[in-house]
Amino acid sequence: MSKQARREQLLDTALAMVRAQGADALTLPTLAEAAGVSRPIVYSHFDTRPALLLALYRRLYERHRAATAEALDTAGSDATQIAWVMSAAYFGCAADMPEFTAISAALKGDPAMDAAQLEMLDSYTDLMADALRPHSGRTGRDLRLRCVGLLGAAEALAAELNRGRITVAAAITALADLIVGSPGAGSSD
Repeated sequence: MSKQARREQLLDTALAMVRAQGADALTLPTLAEAAGVSRPIVYSHFDTRPALLLALYRRLYERHRAATAEALDTAGSDATQIAWVMSAAYFGCAADMPEFTAISAALKGDPAMDAAQLEMLDSYTDLMADALRPHSGRTGRDLRLRCVGLLGAAEALAAELNRGRITVAAAITALADLIVGSPGAGSSD
């Protein structure tokens, strides 16, 4: 098996472990055992548990961003439709990847994770701002700041979804309504 194929196999196994047992159960030795490989193989791919968790987090983020970008590519040019597509993609991923939150929590306070989360937030914010820019009188920092706020709202709604307090449909509606109500209001930058 190639090094990249082995890495993907290890990440698949680690993700299954987090989904079934939670992030606390995932260590490099438990991953080796679950994947049926020796510890040195796991350590050659991920030298620490935080490195493994960060690789999992990045993988989930990349899937999330790609799904959103793909959905936006198929959206029409209407602002309301874009808001609904963006919201549905966000919560589709939140519902399909509940381990995202567990992995993030397991890495709280890790400097590499903090930097990676900021990088990923910036990337997702840019994606969102680019999609909304044609429908907004706002530009630059003002539009971007609104997108940061919308993503904060999306994260809070995702937490409610993960707690079972709201449905996916309710989360999608709430975020889409916030998106439609946010970008065009007020003056531009």
